[in-house]
Amino acid sequence: MNILAIGNSFSVDATRYLHQIGEAAGLHNMIGNLVIGGCTLETHWDNIENNARKYQFQLNGNPTNYMISIDQILDSAQWDVIITQQASYDSGWIESYEPFLGLILDHLCKKQPNARIMLHETWAYASDSQHTRFLRYNRSQNQMFERLHTAYHTMSTRYELPLIPSGELIQILRSTEYFNEENGRYSICRDGFHMNLLYGLYALGCLWAKVLWNISLKDNSYIPCESSAELETLFPSGEIDMEVIQAIRNEVDAMKIF
Repeated sequence: MNILAIGNSFSVDATRYLHQIGEAAGLHNMIGNLVIGGCTLETHWDNIENNARKYQFQLNGNPTNYMISIDQILDSAQWDVIITQQASYDSGWIESYEPFLGLILDHLCKKQPNARIMLHETWAYASDSQHTRFLRYNRSQNQMFERLHTAYHTMSTRYELPLIPSGELIQILRSTEYFNEENGRYSICRDGFHMNLLYGLYALGCLWAKVLWNISLKDNSYIPCESSAELETLFPSGEIDMEVIQAIRNEVDAMKIF
């Protein structure tokens, strides 16, 4: 299956381990990701209109040196699934989606008529996030989640698009003993808004795998691993908390996907 995300740093987080999770389930896949940090739907549409080669292309969770336009990548392969999203800070403002989402969807349908198009629900920031746009939500995680949750479901219903509920999953994980913001074992965010470099990225990959391939994560053999300096600081002995890995799998398996 060829899967293309048209997104920003939040789609980078979501697709970091997706290829590997799918391969471990015996599912051959190619994961493409078009990335501009903080990119909004409005900017995506402007870039389509101007055929702007402003996107870094990522393949199977890894960056490449290619700077490319949306149409170039749409013309380069047959994509089975195409996934897009609003910028995180605009996700709770329903008026920011239109007319850009509708225009983008029309364009995608013309370029890739056989592709299944989906929406990716982004997530709310950490309660202590210092992101400058968090003030728009009165620095309330609950308010941000409720607004973005409503907006994404409204757009999903309007255009009859399947939704990947990442925002919902992150709120569920924040309610567990592992990622509770007050006394949890880990923070689900690494900087107040992007995901934890291992567990957060893995959780998103598991959810995308479940939605895209309708698989259970219970017996998936893939264990996330990294070698970056940041992760070496977090895991100096190289040990990964398998209790948390299994808890993430269980939470994802328990989610109802519509």
